[in-house]
Amino acid sequence: MSAGTEKIVSSIMSDAQSKANSILEEAEKESNSILGEGKKISAIEKEKILEDGKKQSSMRYQQIISEAKMNSRRKELEAREEIIEKSFKTAEEKLTEIASSPSDEYKKSLKNIITEAALEIGGGKLIMHLKKEDVAKIKDSISSIENKVKEKTSNETKLEIGNNINTIGGTIVKTENGNIEVNNTIEARMLRFKKSLRSEVAGILFK
Repeated sequence: MSAGTEKIVSSIMSDAQSKANSILEEAEKESNSILGEGKKISAIEKEKILEDGKKQSSMRYQQIISEAKMNSRRKELEAREEIIEKSFKTAEEKLTEIASSPSDEYKKSLKNIITEAALEIGGGKLIMHLKKEDVAKIKDSISSIENKVKEKTSNETKLEIGNNINTIGGTIVKTENGNIEVNNTIEARMLRFKKSLRSEVAGILFK
């Protein structure tokens, strides 16, 4: 190979090498850029996954805490209700005991209960139903009840004793034709007052 030819070949080879190096350099830059972008995206995705995991964990934690609080509250309410029901049961047993005794306290309460029922109806010709044992306890008070109801209602009042009823105590008072009835038995009164009594009992038991 002549010197001139060798020089041309050498120049071509040099240019080729230069171009090759340039291409390799560009390729490396491109590769590094892609790799860097990939790492960046990967880091973002990783952060997102971790963040999502934290959110899910937090949500699950809150759910567990919320469920635990609800269960605790429910059990507390159930326990309170059980205690309150036991208190009412005890009160009912005590009232049964009092109503079965010849005590003046119960006689006075019975008189007031009958008067209250007669006043609610508005007086007139009334029939009162009592348990058998209470008839003798109230007989001597009928006249005074009639007078009190008449005084309060300005309506002539006559009370008669009707059929015996099965009750702890108290009375059911009806008009003569049976169109109006007031159930003032101990059971009925407790049922009516149970809501307010429950609040009062709960206040006493759990204050």
